[in-house]
Amino acid sequence: MSGKKNENNMEENITNNIKAQNQNIEVLKKHFGQCFDKSGNFDFDKFKQELSENEIDFYKESYGMDWLGKSYARVIASDSATTLLKEDEEFNLREENKDSKNLLIKGDNLEVLKHLSNCYYEQINMIYVDPPYNTGKDDFFYQDDRKFTIEDLKKLAGVNEEKASRILEFTQSKSNSHSAWLTFMYPRLYIAKQLLKEDGIIFISIDDNEVSQLRLIMDEIFGEENFVGKIIWKNVTDNNPSNIATEHEYVICYSVNKAKIAPFWKSSLSDIKELLVEKGNELVSNYPDQEELQSQYTKWFRENKNQLGELDRYKYIDKGGIFTGSQSVHNPGKDGYRYDIIHPKTKKPCKQPLMGYRFPQETMDKMIEDGIIIFGEDENKLVEIKVYAKDYTQKLSSVFQLDGRIGANELKELFPSVKKIFTNPKTVKLLQELMAFAGQNNDLTLDFFSGSGTTGDAVMRLNKEDGGNRKFILAQLPEPIDKSKSKPAYEFVKKELGIEEPTIFDITKERLIRSAKRIKETNPDGLDLGFKIFETIPVWEDYGFDSTELSGQTKLFDETKLNEEDLKALLITWKTFDGSPLTEQTTTYDFEGYTGHYVNSKLYLMDKGFSTTNLTKLLEKIDSDKNFNPTSIIAFGYHFDSKNLREISENINSYANKKNIDIDFITRY
Repeated sequence: MSGKKNENNMEENITNNIKAQNQNIEVLKKHFGQCFDKSGNFDFDKFKQELSENEIDFYKESYGMDWLGKSYARVIASDSATTLLKEDEEFNLREENKDSKNLLIKGDNLEVLKHLSNCYYEQINMIYVDPPYNTGKDDFFYQDDRKFTIEDLKKLAGVNEEKASRILEFTQSKSNSHSAWLTFMYPRLYIAKQLLKEDGIIFISIDDNEVSQLRLIMDEIFGEENFVGKIIWKNVTDNNPSNIATEHEYVICYSVNKAKIAPFWKSSLSDIKELLVEKGNELVSNYPDQEELQSQYTKWFRENKNQLGELDRYKYIDKGGIFTGSQSVHNPGKDGYRYDIIHPKTKKPCKQPLMGYRFPQETMDKMIEDGIIIFGEDENKLVEIKVYAKDYTQKLSSVFQLDGRIGANELKELFPSVKKIFTNPKTVKLLQELMAFAGQNNDLTLDFFSGSGTTGDAVMRLNKEDGGNRKFILAQLPEPIDKSKSKPAYEFVKKELGIEEPTIFDITKERLIRSAKRIKETNPDGLDLGFKIFETIPVWEDYGFDSTELSGQTKLFDETKLNEEDLKALLITWKTFDGSPLTEQTTTYDFEGYTGHYVNSKLYLMDKGFSTTNLTKLLEKIDSDKNFNPTSIIAFGYHFDSKNLREISENINSYANKKNIDIDFITRY
């Protein structure tokens, strides 16, 4: 079998066409291919007819939301990225970071999400974000830096000239209206959904300013049926004298597919519960005598108390297994059942709950007969009901009693020399609680509004507590720290960290370093406490063109101005686009003096000077090296002349490699 699927060298203008995937079209083509014409256009009328034949009716009335920038937000979600990805090699090669699978990415999170949309498509288990709340005090305003003309927007958004003009004026107005906030959030959430696995979960912190708007756009993006719930958690009191004192915020939760989350939606105590049930069954089968059974269990419980942690109350065992007596049988309402229960020892009526019993008397009599009720030493103590470990359940509560000041105190422990390094940071405890319920201990969590880095800190701390192998991806804009508003933070970054222009990103990075160091002091082995840093950088000036415009000696871009660092950024950007995670190591191969870069069955030829000798060596390597199996060879077109490209393409096409690998040769710009 020859090495190429087609005779023509394929050309790709990828660098200026990196955008979030849209799998909806592929799904339609797969299931309704008959609704596309030979030019690839979708026939909606035919599609409706297909569905109508399956008894699906179409209704004109619908419920949703609209705002001035909505069509623009959709354009931005599908628009190409305007950046490349660059690696912080010095930092990433440090011993603690070189093998890490954690990521911190500096840049506009919309650009970051577009770069991640291929290599992390449907790979994220959980997303947590703490976006701008648009309070009027948090400096949020929307101003887009993309340069569309009115004609561009008319075509891309499908709007008339008047609306296109209004939208462009709005996007440049530095607005903090509801419409501005929605236009900012929509494309980010739209792409974020594509990164989540089928059983993935997203949590979004918000307050009263935008909670209603957030629910509506999340209903539109994720589907109203995938709303999981809303958590209220106690925060620092807002002492605005003209309003009700606000002491809470919200965490909104949605899933990609609500039906898929049940197996993983569990308390962090679930594994301990399984241990208790297993041990209880073992002891009950070996010790029929109740006194000996309790004695053996008490001994085991004492020896394993540290492991059992929060299930400390499960101290008792009988023939039904391990149980607790901590659940009352009183009625929480106003109209409980009232009757006498006779104490088995004193033979006197037991003390009744204030609001009566929650069960009717016949139910209570049956529970007493089955040995499920626990009596006190005398009739003066309220009776309780046994809750067996096998029946133990814990749901994620809709109310979190977590004082918002905890987050500030956690930062103070890491930055003791700084009075206030970050405003209103989230607490690690909030994130740990969400992570414990949202998935398993090997999950990948994304936070693209990472702020002070609480999410990364929480991942590392939770791994320390339960031995997990969770990973994180954080994205943070290098937003300048305003000295007039945050002088302690500004002075710390500038003087202690030695950074001339302090940004929020510098605080994020330093927090992760300090948290990892603290964890390592008490738990040095087995945890991934490092992280790799990448950043977005602008695509080079004059690089925007269509590769089909190239012919003969036409020069639309001066490649001589590209240095080694530029080519490394291009390689990272391309390999990410081709589906290789940013943490995936690239292997270099020497083809008789020419270096090729190999990762996930793709070989990248980035440098100038590729000769026939190098090509011969490359082909020999395919046959001789069992670990070298490229299915694609991708060449940076500017560093090859047309004769060179033709020679490579023809040789790869005609070469019958011993492994029978089909190899595509691609020229990319």
